[in-house]
Amino acid sequence: MFESLKKVGKELNHAWENLAEGWRELLTRSGNALTHFGQPVKRADGDEEAAAFPAALPHWSLLAGEVTETAREVVVRLEAPGMEKEAFDISIEGNQLLVYGEKHWACESHDERYHLLERAYGSFQRLIPLPGAVDGAAAKASYRSGVLTIKLPKTETAAANKITVG
Repeated sequence: MFESLKKVGKELNHAWENLAEGWRELLTRSGNALTHFGQPVKRADGDEEAAAFPAALPHWSLLAGEVTETAREVVVRLEAPGMEKEAFDISIEGNQLLVYGEKHWACESHDERYHLLERAYGSFQRLIPLPGAVDGAAAKASYRSGVLTIKLPKTETAAANKITVG
């Protein structure tokens, strides 16, 4: 009996180590992607009735991104599904890209009952460090298939700039 308890303890320890490793990797690889969403102020259809929002609306979601660099530019891609390109406000502050947005909550009718609610809505912001100075005035941004892409030409000095999503 002691041997079987010892074996169960060893398996539990192994399972705990795997779980801890998974959490460490999640925090290391996507810790910056975990983004806080403020409470939405209105639905996509313009209805501002606060009671229409589900009580347990999530406040956190992942906005996964990537930053790549070539000899001439820095490219930032950010996954932000379910939004319109006009919902983004993008600027450069020093060697950081600030992406602000608001994802509006949309529902088909007021009598829906939720059984699963994992998507976050509301305003958010992501501050993304850039590998060097970029020319924000010459930057180009686009939004397609739920991915915001910002192309930033490299420069010698950084300056604050606003970027329009086209």
